[in-house]
Amino acid sequence: MTSSSSPAPDAGRDEVDRIIAGWRRARADLDTAPLGVFSRISRLARLLEAARREAFSGAGLEGWEFDMLSALRRSGEDALSPGALAQQTLVTSGTMTTRLDKLSARGLVSRSRSPHDGRAVEVRLLPEGITRIDAAMERLLTAEDSLLEPLDAQEREVLASMLRTLALGFEPADEDGA
Repeated sequence: MTSSSSPAPDAGRDEVDRIIAGWRRARADLDTAPLGVFSRISRLARLLEAARREAFSGAGLEGWEFDMLSALRRSGEDALSPGALAQQTLVTSGTMTTRLDKLSARGLVSRSRSPHDGRAVEVRLLPEGITRIDAAMERLLTAEDSLLEPLDAQEREVLASMLRTLALGFEPADEDGA
């Protein structure tokens, strides 16, 4: 018997299985199959969000700061424009300005005029920004690997492929029509 007041879960059955079984009893006429996928995705998303918050805060970052610094770090470019950052992080130009002000004040990024076009602004990671984003990414990958521990490498690949197929159904079509 477990030390908590709740009964031990059935072997191989999770809370979503119990929810589905309850709905089948209450409304046998409903197709509850989507619950098997999306209720699990929702529950896992909450676990992932908590793991991400912990990984980011352990590196002294908030989620939005991780997004911004990550976009800069992985870009392969020396600098990005605020517009390119806004596009990658899905925020408005007004939000971008506020966020860049905060990151700049913390010494994580710099903004300067482009040497190629004096009207354009370039955003660059500063050494402290690189240190923090690298630490956050390492912590994030450790946390995510831990969440995937029940799956072997092949199962992880199959799951990633299936989720990609599902996600592609919600992404806008290529502008080229391809």
